[in-house]
Amino acid sequence: MADNLKEENRKLEFHLSEDGEIYSIRMYGDPVLHQQALPIEEITEKDHQVARRMLATMYSNPIGIGLAATQVGILRRLVVIDIDRDDPDNAPIILINPEILEQEGESVIEEGCLSIPELKAEIKRPEKIIVSARTLDGEEIIIEDESLLARVLQHEIDHLNGILFIDHLSRKKQKRLKSKLRQIRQEYAEIPA
Repeated sequence: MADNLKEENRKLEFHLSEDGEIYSIRMYGDPVLHQQALPIEEITEKDHQVARRMLATMYSNPIGIGLAATQVGILRRLVVIDIDRDDPDNAPIILINPEILEQEGESVIEEGCLSIPELKAEIKRPEKIIVSARTLDGEEIIIEDESLLARVLQHEIDHLNGILFIDHLSRKKQKRLKSKLRQIRQEYAEIPA
């Protein structure tokens, strides 16, 4: 456990910006979480800085394995992912304008979200996906996956489209979570964005 924490801190330190700042994660109830992010037409140095700061923000949370720009109040189509964050040899994935091209199958897995702390739910999603995106260097890539990465990609792309994982639940399940969601909204409403 101590070694994992040490590795996480190493990744966090590596991705911290020069000022050492991380973003505040927008919490459930913040209207920006239901807004659509805009495509990035030209990748700039600012996008590199945002991605680095997003990674630091994600690594600063012990359960973070993905983060969309909308979760930090930036309406640009940018996501960062590190599903194997404990592995020092594993490089994080940074995607610009990710888009799901194809999907098939179905799986139900428990999901959580940094923007909705302390809440998890079983979510049905396609099992296998094909995603197109660009890297920070502008290279066009295709990712085909049916592992945890496929799940995280769908979750983060949903964020870019203004969709939260709880939006995939039936109305009945959403209704059961209403008091917990109200509690989360009230608890985090005092946190400045």
